[in-house]
Amino acid sequence: MRMRFSWGGAAALVVACLLATGAARAGQAGDLVFADRGPWALGDRTLVWTMTHQGPAAPNFARFDNGSLTLSQATDPSDGKPVLHLDQKSDALSRRIGPFPTSGGDPVVTYFLESTTRDMAALTGGNPDYIRNRLKDAVFRGGEVTGTADAPEVVLRPFADDPNKARMHGFETLEIRFRMGADPSQPVREMIARTTGPVAAPPAQPTVPGAAPVAPEPAPYLHALALQ
Repeated sequence: MRMRFSWGGAAALVVACLLATGAARAGQAGDLVFADRGPWALGDRTLVWTMTHQGPAAPNFARFDNGSLTLSQATDPSDGKPVLHLDQKSDALSRRIGPFPTSGGDPVVTYFLESTTRDMAALTGGNPDYIRNRLKDAVFRGGEVTGTADAPEVVLRPFADDPNKARMHGFETLEIRFRMGADPSQPVREMIARTTGPVAAPPAQPTVPGAAPVAPEPAPYLHALALQ
């Protein structure tokens, strides 16, 4: 369930008070991450995040350093109303995602969390619904707010105390950071999901009959978006 919070002109004051007290109420991190950033009215402008995606050399995981994610506005031909699109581009993959409504939601945050969920499921063989729910719990119940009033940061460690962390092949060390400006209603400046150690992906099925499966070399996981 998405929680919504009206920041209005008091956004910077709320963040300053939160950081001064050092005691975030339950859900405060979620209010920052999912602050209303609409209605979007990009017109002909685009917002571009550079994108990095690193991890084990597994067949179902695309690694790249110089990708991009672009948020743009278009017109829905079915009703003539504005909609949003995301365009992901890299040497490994190019695709359009959407459309999304121009109302209050932030499609980039949603994309980032869902992509992290799918990456973890692909690299560990875990249940994506379980992973998605743990991330949701971390955003709305376990997030830590740090930084300054001008540059608040939300830090999540969704699997640090998970009862199944021994089966997560390194993702138990996953840390997610959202770095934003003084006004949380503006687009998030940086989103980073990384493990502090290597992630071990499942062995790949051999292409030669009878050959033993080969496990990719473990490597740290990194999924990062930085607003240009």
